[in-house]
Amino acid sequence: MAVKILSVDDEMDLELLLTQYFRRKIRKGEYEFSFAHNGLEALTMLLKNPDYDIILSDINMPEMDGLTLLTKINEMRNPAMKCIMVSAYGDMGNIRTAMNNGAFDFATKPIDLDDLSVTIEKAVEQINYIKNSQQEHSQLQMLKGDLAIAGEIQQAILPRIFPPFPEDLDRFDIAALMTPAADVGGDFYDFFRIDEDNVAFTIADVSGKGIPAALFMAVSRTLLRSTGIRAPKVKECIEYTNRLLCGESVDCMFVTALYCVYNIPTGKITYCNAGHNPPFILHKDGSAEMLPVDTNVVLGIVEGATFTEQTVTLQEGESILLYTDGVNEAFNPHGEEYGDDRLQKFLCGKADKEPRALIEDLLSDVKAFADTHPQSDDITILSVKRKK
Repeated sequence: MAVKILSVDDEMDLELLLTQYFRRKIRKGEYEFSFAHNGLEALTMLLKNPDYDIILSDINMPEMDGLTLLTKINEMRNPAMKCIMVSAYGDMGNIRTAMNNGAFDFATKPIDLDDLSVTIEKAVEQINYIKNSQQEHSQLQMLKGDLAIAGEIQQAILPRIFPPFPEDLDRFDIAALMTPAADVGGDFYDFFRIDEDNVAFTIADVSGKGIPAALFMAVSRTLLRSTGIRAPKVKECIEYTNRLLCGESVDCMFVTALYCVYNIPTGKITYCNAGHNPPFILHKDGSAEMLPVDTNVVLGIVEGATFTEQTVTLQEGESILLYTDGVNEAFNPHGEEYGDDRLQKFLCGKADKEPRALIEDLLSDVKAFADTHPQSDDITILSVKRKK
């Protein structure tokens, strides 16, 4: 686009000089000149068309002088508009005042057009830099807004109604939360009913950060849920989901996951671990036991991988707690890690807690430990409690 230059001078012959000297740039569409003959006329033109890039203004003019015009231009608060002031060689006091008030540069009469051309080119360089910065800032603001909306959508696709199965609240309860470290996260949790007696629940952590992880998270959750509803066997569900994810994985992204099916009448949990943190069982005697997990591979890397499943039975009044590494790998300002031992110690004596209260208390404890250290990873926690 042409650089728009407004020349403001009460000497009519300057218009001819400028159009003659810059005729090639004008013909090429590089420069576009407009002319005003005093500050008031120039201000009127600026108010109608505030997209001028360079104001080439004489200081001494009738009706409104150049210094007053410069003040009015400053009030427009357009950093991409540059003012080059023109005055007599001996008028250094006014020129100094203009420079102190924000003029980009100055030229003295009689105008050296070669020197003025260099000054205009320098102004154009700064104008382009500022405009590019403004454009990048606008793009960042738009991206920030999009990320905020994406974060809201991401939270919306996770189950958020608790208790989720009120018809069975006298037999078991389940709660979960996901607190992303940034606008969008790579963790997810999910739970859904398979049939009248069985409920599936899962927790997972996608490799990487930001938008790619968030997109892969959405894909992983959808595949795992749709597979789990059709394939009630835990091992088969994980193996089929893994095959699908291997076909969707980009840049070697993968998912750690712990997928479980809970039998409501018996309290039996069949679970399959795919490279995820081992869960804890909260016993009625006050102890917290870390469950053993098989060393299955993560999801999305080895297409033909086979997985093993394990079982554990919740007794009445016991709970199981699943979490991502945003919990045990949280750091405090001293560089200390929250750790598995601290987590296990916290969970001791908490079997009487309802799942939602347990999760909220654990999140508060992790945040209190981290203190002023920023959250570096998503925190996701899920808990199931057997009541009878």
